[in-house]
Amino acid sequence: MTPTTPPPPREALAYLRAKGYKIAWDYRDLWKEEHVRAFTVAKAMTQELLMEIRQAVDAALAEGKTFKQFQDELEPLLGKRGWLGKVLMEDGAMVELGTPRRLKIIYDTHMRTARAAGQWVRIERNKAALPYLRYGLGPSREHRLQHVQWEGLILPVDAPFWDTHLPPNGWGCRCRVRQMTERQASQRGGVSEAPEQKTTLWENRRTGKVEEVPVGIDPGWNVHPGKARLSHTQTLGKEKDIEFRSIVGTIR
Repeated sequence: MTPTTPPPPREALAYLRAKGYKIAWDYRDLWKEEHVRAFTVAKAMTQELLMEIRQAVDAALAEGKTFKQFQDELEPLLGKRGWLGKVLMEDGAMVELGTPRRLKIIYDTHMRTARAAGQWVRIERNKAALPYLRYGLGPSREHRLQHVQWEGLILPVDAPFWDTHLPPNGWGCRCRVRQMTERQASQRGGVSEAPEQKTTLWENRRTGKVEEVPVGIDPGWNVHPGKARLSHTQTLGKEKDIEFRSIVGTIR
C-alpha cells in the first residue's frame, strides 16, 4: 500500500474473510445470497485454485492494489495451473478461464461487493445522524439508462428501494451512494418520491428457475451484499454475529 492509498475499510475485509468456498462451473450455479456466503469463481474447479485466487483478491483489497498489480501477480500462478486464456472443451465449446477480461471481472466484482458490504455496516451504524442515502453515478464512460434516471435520488436509509437497488447494480456498475444528514438532503432538494419498481421475468438457464428481476439491474445483482450479510448473521444467531465482529476487530 502506498503512503497515499487509504487503508481499506475493516468491514470490507471482514466480509471477504468471513466467506466459505464453493466450487461452481457457472456463476448462476450459486445465486444471490449464496454469493454472499461463499467465495466462488466460475470454472475454478479445484479448492487449491480457488484459494489462490481468493488470496490474490484479499491482498488486493487489503493493500489497495490496482487491477494491473493484481493481474501481474496472479497470472504466473494461474499459468502454472493451466488456468490462463481460453480452453477447448471435449464437447467442442471454447470457454474462457483466466483471460484478461475474466480477471478484470473477478477483480471488480469481489472488490466492489466487499466494499459495498463494508459500507452498509457503516451506513447502519451512522443512520441516526445520517438518515438518508443519495444515489450517484460512478466514473464509467457510459451508464445504463435506468441508473441515469436514479441519479440524485434521495431516500431514507431504510427505504425498501435500497433492498434491491443499492449499488453495485450489475456487472461493471460503478454507481454509489452517499450518506447524508437531513440538512444535506434538504440542500439537495429534499427527499425524493420512491420510483416505481418495475420488474421483468428472467429465466436462470442453469436451474430452470424463473424469477422477477428489477428493470435496470442485472440478474443476480438485485440483492445487496451488506444487507444479505447482516441478515445471514442474524439468521445464524449471536454466535455467528460475534464471529463476524471478531474478524472486524482483528483487522488493522
